[in-house]
Amino acid sequence: MSDDVQNKIFDIIAKEASLDRARITRDSTLKDLQIPSLDMVQIFFAIEDHFNINLPDQSADFDTESAGGLVDTVERLLAEKAEKEKAKA
Repeated sequence: MSDDVQNKIFDIIAKEASLDRARITRDSTLKDLQIPSLDMVQIFFAIEDHFNINLPDQSADFDTESAGGLVDTVERLLAEKAEKEKAKA
């Protein structure tokens, strides 16, 4: 699942920020990529919409500053969501 999540997040970042996708690595921070704050908001909304999750605003438990951190955060939220759905069944 990791590669699929990572690829989709990188695609979203590239599209919303009009960046060459090849510039984006797990270590890239959104600031390093010179993404304006309005584009960052659009990126977060697009990720939330695509994966049907809610990204945390500011949390020490989640890294939303780097591309890799976003991938890890989304994977963690998806795993939590799956556990909750499994518990309901």
